Amino acid sequence: MKIIVQKFGGTSLQTKEARSLAVEHIQNSLKDNYHVVVVVSAMGRKGDAYATDTLLQLSRENGGMLPARETDLLLSCGEVISATVLCSMLIAEQIPATVLTGAQAGIITNGEFSNAQIVTIQTNKMMSLLESNKVVIVTGFQGKADNDDIATLGRGASDTSATALGAALKADYVDIFTDVNGILSADPKIVKDARALSQVSYAEICHMAQNGAKVIHPRAVELAMHANIPIRVRSTFSKDEGTLVTYPEALTNSKVSDRYVTGIASVDKITQIQINAKEGQYDLQLKVFKAMAQNQISVDFINVTPSGVVYTIQDEFVSKADEVLKALGYEAEFLPQCAKISVIGGGINGVPGIMARIVEALTEVDIQILQSADSNTTIWVLVRGEHMKKAICALHDKFSLHLVEE
Repeated sequence: MKIIVQKFGGTSLQTKEARSLAVEHIQNSLKDNYHVVVVVSAMGRKGDAYATDTLLQLSRENGGMLPARETDLLLSCGEVISATVLCSMLIAEQIPATVLTGAQAGIITNGEFSNAQIVTIQTNKMMSLLESNKVVIVTGFQGKADNDDIATLGRGASDTSATALGAALKADYVDIFTDVNGILSADPKIVKDARALSQVSYAEICHMAQNGAKVIHPRAVELAMHANIPIRVRSTFSKDEGTLVTYPEALTNSKVSDRYVTGIASVDKITQIQINAKEGQYDLQLKVFKAMAQNQISVDFINVTPSGVVYTIQDEFVSKADEVLKALGYEAEFLPQCAKISVIGGGINGVPGIMARIVEALTEVDIQILQSADSNTTIWVLVRGEHMKKAICALHDKFSLHLVEE
């Protein structure tokens, strides 16, 4: 059985016109002889009637004391509305369709409300419905805990629902439909000549997603990678096939393997913290990071040396971190409103001169690098937030990413 999983995000379901285009994509896959599973997000974005953030705000404005179990029950409603509306539209086009909640689709999770992990997926019901030639519409972002409670998978996790179902059903593809035409070399709001990429590896897109590129949830990529299910990131508003995400050896564009850098991503509103150890303070690093963990402050971009420690946190946690460090007797230096810029590419590892070109690009536009780190596929630099856009444009130009698909 040829199976395709198609996930439609909030902007793809926001208006009747957008939903009609989603129906067209489903029809096209049926014409290609696929059995189709559709995963839906809640309609629209914050402020729209059925969006997840709107439902959360409704709870906050009416007591604001809803427990985690009941919050997940509330949040599951948005996807149910999307699924049933889309089902009605398909049936109006003479396409047999049915709706399953995450629980009815056999998605079994642990009991961690609002951030549940998928334990297993029981596919018997879905396979039976597909064999009867129905389009199966599944509510994304949710599953069922052992005690039959609804548990949601965390924000943005409809992508995770889609790739998990793709893996369980051994689908040929998982298509992630959004409002952009694939994965771009940089944020088009910052870089005007950012290019759509025809193909990227799982590792590259996973690093891009983890470092600020909001095209797909990183958990979704990891699930697809382990199951070796190709992902296509596509636009609901175009017939283009978008960006193919798969293993490097499966990529067909010979130029892909020749490029060192695939894209630039960024995260802003972060603060650099530097603490210097006094003579004999050999346990400074242990005490600092243990205290951060105990106070639920996530740390990133960590440099540990015998003389002290440097790391970053989100700006919103600065007051709390300052309070914690002072209680430990440490004098910390805070540099708020910084940005972490990630230069990502599967060809970076072992290639001399990549860091030199990064430094050159930023030096040419008078941007100071505050901190740096690297991995097999990514080099990170920390800059002041006011320099973020200029830095991204300079790096995009330095690595000629506007030419990457030519």
